[in-house]
Formats: sequence, structure tokens, C-alpha cells
Amino acid sequence: MTRRVTALAWSAAVCTYLLIILGGIVRITGSGLGCGDHWPLCNGHLFPPLDDIGTVIEWSHRLVAALVSVLVVALAVVDWWDGSRGRFVRTPTVAFAAVGLLVLQIVLGAITVKLALPAWSIVLHLGTAMLLLATLLVAARDSVGAQHAAPLHLPLLALSFVTVLFGALTANLGAAAACHGFPLCNGQIWITAGPLAVIQWIHRLLAYSLAIVAVVWAFRTRSRAAYIVVGLVALQVSIGAGIVLLGLPTGLQVAHVAVGTAIWATVVLAVLSGQPAPTSEAHRVVDGLRAQ
Repeated sequence: MTRRVTALAWSAAVCTYLLIILGGIVRITGSGLGCGDHWPLCNGHLFPPLDDIGTVIEWSHRLVAALVSVLVVALAVVDWWDGSRGRFVRTPTVAFAAVGLLVLQIVLGAITVKLALPAWSIVLHLGTAMLLLATLLVAARDSVGAQHAAPLHLPLLALSFVTVLFGALTANLGAAAACHGFPLCNGQIWITAGPLAVIQWIHRLLAYSLAIVAVVWAFRTRSRAAYIVVGLVALQVSIGAGIVLLGLPTGLQVAHVAVGTAIWATVVLAVLSGQPAPTSEAHRVVDGLRAQ
């Protein structure tokens, strides 16, 4: 893989991470309709008047989304071009998968705006963004190590992904304040306070499970990545407790999105760094020719 492909992949991944955080800010501040129900225009303008903070936030979100789109398409084009010119032997499947996820993400974003922010589309929008981030990290590392992942890697991936989705569902259904107290929900283990409290409790149980699996992984592997994940999960649980106990402060909600996304990205990178990228037959042929 060429240096410019690596640079594009990392740039797109970093911008996608920032985009996810901005998306969280859009939701938390109630700016989802800051551009009205217009898409791709904002309040009917390509460059709208920025006289309202909701418009500023939503427009900033769309600008970063446009930047991510340019970077992802550029990654696929450059990856394909370098491969076609024999600069490396690899089919740019991952880069094209990123383009596919990008298209899906754009469609979901448009649906979310046009349908006035339904919870299901917001959750799918976030889930697709997480998959796009993971795909870009795979492209940046030029690895598909998850095929050979250690036993706890896949549960960690699944738990971190599902926990993020349930967090989004909790927030967008207004269930964030359905449970009072911490770590229990209204002092209960078996929830009787209604469906919103159940959703909040499931999110917490997933987070607790993620913490347990991360600690077991760290104990077994004693790897740096595992310790980082444990630290991030501990921080995330603390932030979640603060959100509940302090009455949903905006700053902590944004931090919750940022750290949750960082956990997902770190677990993906841990899976990729744990195993070397598979060496194809084509690579071996090229290496043999070079050695002659």
C-alpha cells in the first residue's frame, strides 16, 4: 500500500471520528433540523445565513460530512489507480466497501432530515458511521486481522458496537433520564418502571458486560491495547454515571459520545494489530521476482 493511500485512509478515519462527535452534538443540542427539512441544501441555501446556533451546528456537521465524502472517494480512486499501475498487488475491496457505506450513510442522513429525525434512522445513521470508521481503519492498517482474531476480540467488537447503538436508542427515545440512581436503575435489578427504563437498563447491562470482558481480556493478554480499552471503558462508565446523577449535562453527553466512539475504534485497532495482514499468493510471487 502506498503512503498516499495510508494518509488518505487515516485522514478519512480521523474526520469520520470528528463527524460522529459532531453528530452527537447535533442531537444533544437539538440542532437536527437546524437546516429545516431541506437536503442537501440548508434552509434552501447552499451557503445559508448563519444567524442561528442550530443552523451553525447542523451546517458544520454537513460540511465535515462533505469532507469525509471527498476523502473516502479519493481513497477508493487512488487505491484503485495505484493497484492498476502495479504499485502494489492488492484489490482495493476495503476502500470500495467504504464508498458503499458512505452512500448508505448519505441516504440515511437524508431520510433522517426528511422524516423529521425518527429514532430508528438516527440509530442506523450512527451504526453506519461506526462501520465506516472501522472500514477506514482497516484500510489504514492494510489488514484484515479480524479473520484470525483472538477468542475475546469478537465479543468485544460485538459488545462495543451494540452498546453504542443502544446508547443512541436510549438518547433518541428520551430514555436517558428513565433510570434514577447508579449503578442500579431506580434501585432495581428487575425493572418495572416501563419500556424506557428497560431500554436504559439494557444499555447499562451491555456497558457492564463490556467492562467485564475488557478486564478479562486485559488480564489474559496483558497487552497495551487491552489496558487502553479498560481505561476508556472505566472512563465511559464514570461519564455515564455523571450524566445520570448530574441531570444530563451537555458537556458530559458529548464526552459520552466521544469516548464511546474511541472505545469502538480502539477495539477495532486492537483486532487489526493483533494479527499480521494475510499474505496473498500474488505478494509471494512479487517478492520472489524481486529476490532474483
